[in-house]
Amino acid sequence: MKINLSGHHVDVTDTVKQHVEEKFAKIASHFPTLISLDIIIAKEHGEFDVEIRTNYEGTRIAAKGNNAVMYPAITSAAKKLDAALKHRKGQLKADLHEKPDVTAPEIAYEKVQEMDLR
Repeated sequence: MKINLSGHHVDVTDTVKQHVEEKFAKIASHFPTLISLDIIIAKEHGEFDVEIRTNYEGTRIAAKGNNAVMYPAITSAAKKLDAALKHRKGQLKADLHEKPDVTAPEIAYEKVQEMDLR
């Protein structure tokens, strides 16, 4: 998985890159079809904002995390992204299951006509 890391009013050092790679190694192993992550670390008004964007199975997924300290902000965003990816994966698996047959509209219409709705 390719990680595109950029900083806005933040210097992205090697230690920050290493921390980000460690945090997202688990996500990369759980979601092997994930191709790339776009991560923006910004500092505004004394808080670090981490925004992560990616495409997963045809859907754009984004997650944000913020904290006064950079590393907990990265962790928060990583947890939110993991939850969003799990949710999407669940939706995809649910689509594979067979849906129950719906009563034909004609039969439903007849049932309503038989009811005494007065």
